[in-house]
Amino acid sequence: MSNLATGDTSPSPSTKVAFVGVGRMGANMARRLKDCGYAVTAVYDVHTAGAEALATEIGARPARTLAEVTAAADVIFTVVTDDAAQLGVFASDGDSLLTGAKGKLFVNCATLSPATHVEVQRRASQSGAVTLEGCMASSIPQARNGTLYLMCGGDRAVFEQVKPILEKLSSALRYIGGTGQAAQVKALVNMVMNINTAGLAEGLGLGAALGLDLDMLREVFAQTGANSQVLKTDGEDMQHRAHDCYFSAAHAAKDSTIAWTLGVQGGLNLPLAAATKQQFERMVALGAGGLDKSGVAELTFKGRRA
Repeated sequence: MSNLATGDTSPSPSTKVAFVGVGRMGANMARRLKDCGYAVTAVYDVHTAGAEALATEIGARPARTLAEVTAAADVIFTVVTDDAAQLGVFASDGDSLLTGAKGKLFVNCATLSPATHVEVQRRASQSGAVTLEGCMASSIPQARNGTLYLMCGGDRAVFEQVKPILEKLSSALRYIGGTGQAAQVKALVNMVMNINTAGLAEGLGLGAALGLDLDMLREVFAQTGANSQVLKTDGEDMQHRAHDCYFSAAHAAKDSTIAWTLGVQGGLNLPLAAATKQQFERMVALGAGGLDKSGVAELTFKGRRA
């Protein structure tokens, strides 16, 4: 394949793809593209054992440096933890994805502040590369099955160039706008989702304290204005204390902070976002940040962790 960043061609199954950040989401995305016939040439993670195991599974190279990743691929997906990690892998000096990055295309999938996406795009552009936000509003099974909801931000031409790959990962692919705008939408999605999660935990917690049958209560919620997507995904887990992690409380705290900060910067008062942020931060402070976000119910049900 020739030069994606200069628009010479669109990706095809001969396009070489690599991943930086192969936790459960990144690893499943890599598996999915491998299943679709793409050459996943390199994987990298600070947790080297996980990267090595995935590399063995899918026939990729377990890269030892970020520069190796860039050299091995045409399109590089990053699925890292936070703003600091994202800026770190696109560092201006030392080991960096920007080494030899001319002509490369980076798809950045982590939930980050919009300003970080803008800064990464600036750094990549200076190196002759291009970037695209690929913000995900789905979870681990969807990453494996290629049914992610992907919200993309950046140059429209770059989106169109990488679209054939993204379509293998997503059943609902949406171009949002310029760099930073997909991250803004993702922040709002997670803000509302997290508020709903904390609210549901309070409703079920109060119902339990009143001695109500929670199976009945969830059924009533589902048929009234209390219904929500969170009720479907988290309600039963809250009731039965099943908090296996699909979207961690620590990530909920981080994402709630991103949205709340955008509100502060916009001069808005967002009391529900602020209260929700505090609830998930409390989970982290209690050492429960690794639980699924449904674990916020542990703070509201009488006699539980709180």
